[in-house]
Amino acid sequence: MRYQLSHSCILNLQPNPKKTTSFPHYSPILKRGPDMTKSPMTKSEQLLRIDDHDFTMRPAFGGPPIPVGVDVQVESLDTISEVDMDFTMTLYLRHYWKDERLSFTSTNNQSMTFDSRLAKKIWVPDMFFVHSKRSFIHDTTTDNVMLRVYPDGNVLYSLRVTVTAMCNMDLSRFPLDTQTCSLEIESYAYTDDDLMLYWKKGNESLNTDERISLSQFLIQKFHTTTKLAFYSSTGWYNRLYIHFTLRRHVFFFLLQTYFPATLMVMLSWVSFWIDRRAVPARVPLGITTVLTMSTIITGVNASMPRVSYIKAVDIYLWVSFVFVFLSVIEYAAVNYLSTVQERKERKLRERLPCTCGIGNPDDAMCDPQITGYTTMDVNSIGNYGTAGNYGMPENGGRQERMFAQVVLGDPQLTGQVKRPGYVNIWIDTHAIDKYSRMVFPGSYVLFNIIYWSIYS
Repeated sequence: MRYQLSHSCILNLQPNPKKTTSFPHYSPILKRGPDMTKSPMTKSEQLLRIDDHDFTMRPAFGGPPIPVGVDVQVESLDTISEVDMDFTMTLYLRHYWKDERLSFTSTNNQSMTFDSRLAKKIWVPDMFFVHSKRSFIHDTTTDNVMLRVYPDGNVLYSLRVTVTAMCNMDLSRFPLDTQTCSLEIESYAYTDDDLMLYWKKGNESLNTDERISLSQFLIQKFHTTTKLAFYSSTGWYNRLYIHFTLRRHVFFFLLQTYFPATLMVMLSWVSFWIDRRAVPARVPLGITTVLTMSTIITGVNASMPRVSYIKAVDIYLWVSFVFVFLSVIEYAAVNYLSTVQERKERKLRERLPCTCGIGNPDDAMCDPQITGYTTMDVNSIGNYGTAGNYGMPENGGRQERMFAQVVLGDPQLTGQVKRPGYVNIWIDTHAIDKYSRMVFPGSYVLFNIIYWSIYS
């Protein structure tokens, strides 16, 4: 009818050339009815008598503390950061209390559910997260806030919150460690004289999603506690704790840290089987393993906080580094002792007037016309050596003898005569390599047994 009336009015306003009467400049089409959506008070607010009470005050102000029950549904554990010493958690935080000012009459005893718009007009507990760095209430697509009021005045207030809170971690056993972090909930303004905060169903007030998982940690357990917190300027406050224990997955670190470090140590042992005279082979091998171990240590420390104590991974890496470094020092010792041995041999040859070769003397050296001794005499004198026999001694080292006429004095002056014999010269620099082949692996295996028995 409104459309037809408007249409007729428009038709009536068409100019008529036969009439000169003028019409006013207003029409019924411009009239609007009252907008009920902009009324100062909705029906729910009238039912709850929002304007009849002062909701800036807590319920039962001046009386005993109001009990506020809390339960939590953990939706996800997003990140655990060792560098920042914190964790991020998304949860549903629910509050339960009774406010008789919100009681209403209901024939079917049904509750009423509201969103964040009504929650801003009534009293709600002022909870905050102690030691939190960042926190926010989700607002997609609207504020994730739910307020449910029952006829008897009981209230359920639920929020979906993401919070990043501090977690003091002890990394002395990293990466074989177990960490316990806590999320602490407390009233900001109301002391225990005004608000009694408690877990609504004890330890069952905390529920978790079974699908929660972390890449580096195994979540072992969740549990709750309640304590009192004291502030010198304001007093005592009830504080709720959510504790969760995390055990780190070590397999990642075995592949990325422990296994490469062990391979570098074993690679450094290869030099013990390389000839001591092969300097271009042994020196680069030792330097390469040392530099690789330095790179592994630097990479691990780059992703860790700069703590003032030694971590378990530091012990393993630095002991491995020492083994690699000692393998380089071992070759330096072998090379130095070989040089010293060659110098001694050279000086001994210079002191002897006759050095007839190394090894078994040939027939010319045993000629009685040259030496003045028979073959039997020479062999009997040679048996005076420390080893007793020519060739390989009992300990496996290589012994070389030098046959020479040792001038003991001038027979014309002292009455002493020249006496030929064997001079035993030990060239046993390979003994260091031989012992290193056993000592280095044995010591490293022993270290691993002790290490894993302590930290496992």
